[in-house]
Amino acid sequence: MILPHKGDYIDIHTHEGSPGPGLFILENLMAHEGKTPGKEAGLIYSVGVHPWHLDESNYHKLVDFTRQTAVNRWVYAIGEAGFDKLKGASPELQRKAFGEQVNISEELEKPLIIHCVRAWEELLSVHKKLKPKMPWLVHGFRGKRELALQLISRNMYLSFWFDFIMRPESSELVRSLPLERIFLESDGAEVDIRDLYKKVAADLELEQVALKDQIMRNFMQFFNIRES
Repeated sequence: MILPHKGDYIDIHTHEGSPGPGLFILENLMAHEGKTPGKEAGLIYSVGVHPWHLDESNYHKLVDFTRQTAVNRWVYAIGEAGFDKLKGASPELQRKAFGEQVNISEELEKPLIIHCVRAWEELLSVHKKLKPKMPWLVHGFRGKRELALQLISRNMYLSFWFDFIMRPESSELVRSLPLERIFLESDGAEVDIRDLYKKVAADLELEQVALKDQIMRNFMQFFNIRES
């Protein structure tokens, strides 16, 4: 098992990540790209069908690839999967693909990483209907506090990315949420994840080491890993 070391900066969602000293990365593999995971220190993976790259012609191929790749020992999560009302496949096909990925998540006991754009009612409705046992992580969250708390009450975690965290309005939201449900991410942007930790630690009036320790605990909880 590949795990972060104490003091690592955890980047919970990125694309084509390059781990380095003090960095621990969860790289998202999109099924349409066909990339498979390999063992590398400081790097783990998620795999899933993104709603942007889904259509009737490739549906079965992408779902089958996800299912086959998800059993890999270096794949720790399923996704990013979800709903997007602005781009991608039809709502019906998005819903079908999402349901398949929830099934994979539950069967393999690997948590689910969520992409959601203007489809929160759909996401919450599906969660209520399916009652998953595995936790879900909403990546790139930038919504209101009320929505954040509603998602957290459904056993979801929230991840914030650079563009939102660097906005002044992010400070109040982050301060109002339970820290044990928060992650930070670069989402593939050419940014230094350490800058996000610096900004959030300042907003919370915490030392960066305290923030890193908490996000490490969140990581262990999210992936149901018992500390030795």
